[in-house]
Amino acid sequence: MSMSEKDRIALDIRDALVKASSTFTEDKKQSYRDAISREENPRSKWVLESILENAIVAEQHSSPLCDDTGIPHLFIEVGKNRQLSGEMLASIHFGVELGLRELPGRPMAVRGDDSNRIDQSQGLYEDSSAVVPAPLSVKLIDEDVIRVHILMFGGGPDIRAKTYRVFHKHSLEAVIDEIVFWAKDSVRLLGCTPATLFVGVGRSHFEATSLMLEAQVYGRYSIQNEIELEITRRVNDAHIGSLGLGGSTSILATFLKIGPQRASGVRIVSMRPGCCFEPRLASVELL
Repeated sequence: MSMSEKDRIALDIRDALVKASSTFTEDKKQSYRDAISREENPRSKWVLESILENAIVAEQHSSPLCDDTGIPHLFIEVGKNRQLSGEMLASIHFGVELGLRELPGRPMAVRGDDSNRIDQSQGLYEDSSAVVPAPLSVKLIDEDVIRVHILMFGGGPDIRAKTYRVFHKHSLEAVIDEIVFWAKDSVRLLGCTPATLFVGVGRSHFEATSLMLEAQVYGRYSIQNEIELEITRRVNDAHIGSLGLGGSTSILATFLKIGPQRASGVRIVSMRPGCCFEPRLASVELL
């Protein structure tokens, strides 16, 4: 791979990271507009209007949507006739570093060895680019392309997320009941609402969490299936509201991804209540 190709990949990734961190997708903007038009609680309505206004200003100035700029998570789609080389991965990681400096990201990387990183006794790196991305997720696709999706994960949703087994009792409704129960509790404690629920259902904790991430990549506010709509309706019936102030909009939507299942009495479910700014997502085609 030539130096110019390496540079182009790094710069494309840089720009995508900044975009993910500073813009709402068009369908998310419309979801906020729809929520504003429905909301009857004046305090929650003001919160919704303020969040949307913040997002528009952030996009105009390529500024972070939130002070918690998040941890980069990369989801890479690779066409069957394409090759993802080690050199390309190095350029992608370098692009993430550039993006975190350009944004700029909040310095959150903890110094030291294994023990120090747990107890945080050595403090933080001042350089925001020290925030290394999470392990990569890669998916084979039929398109003749290599596409990188960048997601920025904030700390609040991580604290309120849950991955655990659910006894399905040969009933979809039993699984939905558990998801709604988790979501109501998590959204109530999250604070930065309205949330968007990201849910993955798989055969293992790793697979369920991977599917939860994939749900963020492919989920759309404008396209919701019956299960997603039911979860959203039932959580909103709790009237937690924006910033917990009450009202009809506790969550904007549910993005659900159900993977292969094993013959078993349980389903492994991963649920993340994305804050009012998530998913912070942007995508770029490299080849």
